[in-house]
Amino acid sequence: MGFEKFLFYCFAAITVAAAAMVITRRNPVHAVLWMVVAFVSSAALWLLLEAEFLGIVLVLVYVGAVMVLFLFVVMMLDIDIATLRAGFIKYLPVGALVATVMLVEIVLIVGPGNFGLDVFPAPPAAGVEVNNTRDLGMMLYTVYVYPFELAAVILLVAIVAAIRLTLRHRTDTKFIDPARQVEVRKGPDRIRILKMPAVVEAETQE
Repeated sequence: MGFEKFLFYCFAAITVAAAAMVITRRNPVHAVLWMVVAFVSSAALWLLLEAEFLGIVLVLVYVGAVMVLFLFVVMMLDIDIATLRAGFIKYLPVGALVATVMLVEIVLIVGPGNFGLDVFPAPPAAGVEVNNTRDLGMMLYTVYVYPFELAAVILLVAIVAAIRLTLRHRTDTKFIDPARQVEVRKGPDRIRILKMPAVVEAETQE
């Protein structure tokens, strides 16, 4: 076994262990941190596959942006762990059934019969001058341009739906109306002069 295969097994074991820790930790902050470990080890696997662009994007986008956002959200929300674990035993059979179905689907799709070396010929050896970022862009925006645009539209719809679901109109919230601010006049709307009689101090009696 070569050194590259040894690194692959090491990072693969770290990824699986970190993913297991994500779903078994009681503290949500610890789960998010273990997910960061899983993403970093997955990026190392991409680098071993000579897909430097995907590895760097995985670290920059997911670890540097998405997971930091998740970490801030989890730390800012007051999550009641006891309430979340109250119905765990109740929904455990349904969860086990769904997990089994997903496992069978993954085995059927990502099995050696579909993605093995006997189905697809081995790609040619990449030279030093080959830029996989350019090849990925050419493949993405030529062959797979319609699925790429469809995925972009789905993500846009998901963003709009998330904003709409979280939008709440409260009547007791004070807000500023820019249209009314523009219509304000300089004199009577901003300054009001009040005439008050002079106050005379009463004479103190000795």
